[in-house]
Amino acid sequence: MNFDLQLYWALFLRRLPVMLLFVLIGAAAGVVAALRLPETYETSARLLVEAPQIPDSMVESTIQTEATEQLDIIEQRLLTRANLIDIANRFNVFPDIRQMEPDTVVSKMRASTRIRRSAGREQATLMTISFTSHSGRVAANVVNEYVTLVLEANTEFRVSRAESTLSFFEQEVERLGQELDRQSAAIATFRSENAEALPEDQSYRLSRQTLLQERLARLERDLKAGEAQRAEIIRIFESTGRVSPGVGPARARSPAEERLLAAQAELDNAKVIYSEENPRVVRLQALVDQLEDTVRAQTEAGVTGEEAEATSTEQALLDATLAQIDTQLETIRTDIGSTQTELDELQRRVSQSAANGLQINALERDYDVIQSRYNAAVTNLNQARMSERVESTAQGQRITVIENAVVPRVPTGPDRPKVAILGVLGGGALAAGYFLLLELLNRTIRSPAELTGRFNITPITTIPYMRVKDGRLVRRRRFLGASFALLIGLVPVAGVVGMAGLG
Repeated sequence: MNFDLQLYWALFLRRLPVMLLFVLIGAAAGVVAALRLPETYETSARLLVEAPQIPDSMVESTIQTEATEQLDIIEQRLLTRANLIDIANRFNVFPDIRQMEPDTVVSKMRASTRIRRSAGREQATLMTISFTSHSGRVAANVVNEYVTLVLEANTEFRVSRAESTLSFFEQEVERLGQELDRQSAAIATFRSENAEALPEDQSYRLSRQTLLQERLARLERDLKAGEAQRAEIIRIFESTGRVSPGVGPARARSPAEERLLAAQAELDNAKVIYSEENPRVVRLQALVDQLEDTVRAQTEAGVTGEEAEATSTEQALLDATLAQIDTQLETIRTDIGSTQTELDELQRRVSQSAANGLQINALERDYDVIQSRYNAAVTNLNQARMSERVESTAQGQRITVIENAVVPRVPTGPDRPKVAILGVLGGGALAAGYFLLLELLNRTIRSPAELTGRFNITPITTIPYMRVKDGRLVRRRRFLGASFALLIGLVPVAGVVGMAGLG
């Protein structure tokens, strides 16, 4: 790098008067701005986020928003456009507020408002609200209004959330209760419509089915035995003329009497088993009455012919026996029909009971699911009621005022030394910019080092530029003219800086 320190030092000394002039102008502008800036007053209020007075272990709050997040939400609601314009108009924050545009009012209010939060682990959560204004009373009024809005917003935020949670669970409990009622009605309706094929009675139906099957088998055996007995009696009568074989004429009693005794014995046995209204008992009673009439008629007529008596008696006995057997067979067939019908109905119910069991299980499973959701909703509802009660009575987490804003007696701004120092620094920056600008615009070769760097050659010797007297005078006049013009252009800039300080 070809850097000629001696050359630049000479250039610095040559341009130093103009650079000092820039520094003086900047310092003058800073001093003027510092002296002309109006006094400002700043006041602040401190807020504290207090822990709930009732521990969460006793009543768990339904508002799970962290303190820092809650303060951030409140800050965003506080600095809304409507709030800022309303506060500015109410307290006449700016002297010319009637001529200001709403956007300007909002931007200046936000620029004058400062909100700081401090929080940490095992540390209290604090919030400081400050406002800067031309009047101490206006600043205090604005800050106190901010504090009022923060407290109202915090109360409204927590109470509204608790009430919204309570309203939600009340609606949820009511909705789930209606679902439970509908599901209970559906289960009751299904059970009522399928009362004959419910799975709870399946064991009874199976045992009844087994009993009926055994009864049906016994009745079918009795039917076959009765039909065989009837056929056998007819065959014997057609072969021998008697109802039963092995009965001779030399009997102590007449056949009618013997049949009467047998019929009476069978009637006595039937009465033991059946009731008086049973068809079998009725038919046996009729047979006994008929045989008694026959025996009585024979006795009164004094019939002595054994053959005639035997013939009429055997025919009557055959008719009575066949009638009795037919009655028994008809009873058995009726019992078989009713038993088979009941068996078929039981089989249908057994088959239907399995499908009904699946349907009932599905309905009851849905009922249990709704019941569990209902129980959870009731638990949450009770918790929401307690939480809403805690929030409405201000027993939960809340924001309290540690220190209210007071009217400041001593102005807090502006920092006039700082403004003056900034003016000096600005003048120095202008001087440095002036020096660099001339170097960037000057492309002439002024030293052997620049000649070597520009053309990549090593000169044997260099001859300095020889300026004539007239040319030096013209060049100096041009330099002074340009500097004067630059100074004239910087005077309005300084004035603008001063006015900006006033604003």
